[in-house]
Amino acid sequence: MSNAKLGAHMSIAGGCNRAVLAAHKIGFNTVQLFTKNNNQWKASSLTEPVIQAFKSDLQSTGITTPISHNSYLINLGSPDDALWNKSIDAMVVELERCEQLGILDLVAHPGAHVGSGEAEGLLRIAQGLDEVHHRTEGIQARIALETTAGQGTCLGHRFEHLSEIINRVKAPERLGVCIDTCHIFAAGYSFGTWEEYDGMIQEFDRMVGVDRVRVWHLNDSKRERGSRVDRHAGIGQGCLGLEPFRFVVTDQRFREIPMILETPKGTDDQGEDFDAVNLQVLRQLETRSSDAA
Repeated sequence: MSNAKLGAHMSIAGGCNRAVLAAHKIGFNTVQLFTKNNNQWKASSLTEPVIQAFKSDLQSTGITTPISHNSYLINLGSPDDALWNKSIDAMVVELERCEQLGILDLVAHPGAHVGSGEAEGLLRIAQGLDEVHHRTEGIQARIALETTAGQGTCLGHRFEHLSEIINRVKAPERLGVCIDTCHIFAAGYSFGTWEEYDGMIQEFDRMVGVDRVRVWHLNDSKRERGSRVDRHAGIGQGCLGLEPFRFVVTDQRFREIPMILETPKGTDDQGEDFDAVNLQVLRQLETRSSDAA
């Protein structure tokens, strides 16, 4: 049985290829990265040397299925026309950069309604995605809508939200989903036992479809279930505990899906890199017998 595709979000300081090299150094077999500064609207164009270095290092390291995450500034649910149009422009650029780098999936938070209400916000997101799709016709990279914790007015914390967006867009085949363990837990979903986990996945399948899952984000939660607060913790270091992660990494339905850590960076008291520690924990969970296997 092959190992799960495990990776982490890595810095692109010094070039996009640096994220690939950093992931490989830790022992990951996939990676997530921003293709530009995530806190700025504008970005310098990707040069041919930058593109080639990224692709070359993917090949030399064996890192596969790289994932991109879009800018946190983007909000396709905004009722403000200026910000909404700016967000559409930015999403188009994000997809174009993915296409240049050969990245097939762009993880994106659906958006926040900022007081206009859920119904209006979900409609706004679908309309924004339609415009993005219209302006990126022919691009293979797709948007993976991320489940959210539901903090503030953020949409996407219920599977119904994702279902409604996907059902509304004109090109649903161009949308995937990213499931974040911290976010769905904070949003109120319970998956502490295999029965709960399997039931949750079945519910997701009915509403959205497991075939739409393109990425998992593996994060423990610093806050309790249903808190609607998005605070990540290391694997087994938060309120989720270890079992939910064992269910995910041993679930054959997601064997080929990239699973990305967005856990706190740094080193422990022994100087061990947190990413390496979390990777070791996940690999150990893989080797244990599981009802999901």
